[in-house]
Amino acid sequence: MSLIVRRATPDDAARLAELGAATFTEAFGHLYVPEDLQAFLQESHSVDAYAKALADSRYALWLAEADGRAIGYAQAGPCGLPHADVRPEDGELKRLYVRAGAQNAGIGRALMDAAMAWLLRDGPRTLWVSVWSENYGAQRFYARYGFSFAGEYAFIVGRQRDREFIYRRPAAPAAV
Repeated sequence: MSLIVRRATPDDAARLAELGAATFTEAFGHLYVPEDLQAFLQESHSVDAYAKALADSRYALWLAEADGRAIGYAQAGPCGLPHADVRPEDGELKRLYVRAGAQNAGIGRALMDAAMAWLLRDGPRTLWVSVWSENYGAQRFYARYGFSFAGEYAFIVGRQRDREFIYRRPAAPAAV
């Protein structure tokens, strides 16, 4: 497998919409009734939603491709999480997904490294990420990058309210 991680361009909006809907459904589709899942995908993983993010210089997206097939992506930008300590200058890893059949091959790490480099391009700043309360693998993954639990909120998909954890990585590590 020849892996390429590259910055997404406006021409990738449809590809990202398809990949975003597929990876979200693989990871979480079983949690929702079909009509709620479809409504969420149409809103959050539409071509227009990705086109809007790709056109906004405050956001960046990356695609992971293996042999020409999109198998993962990451999205970063300003923090929009509902936490009292979030500041306007803070960044957020908004999404990081890898197709089920391609996980545990270093693709998530490659995407995370690209997103972290972009988020920290102007120097240290506080970073945030949210993760489903029952996604223990992702929680361990983010901890390896210096993120730790900072709070929680309800992630809403239709009538479903999921317990979502908020993780934070401070701009500078705490003094020991």
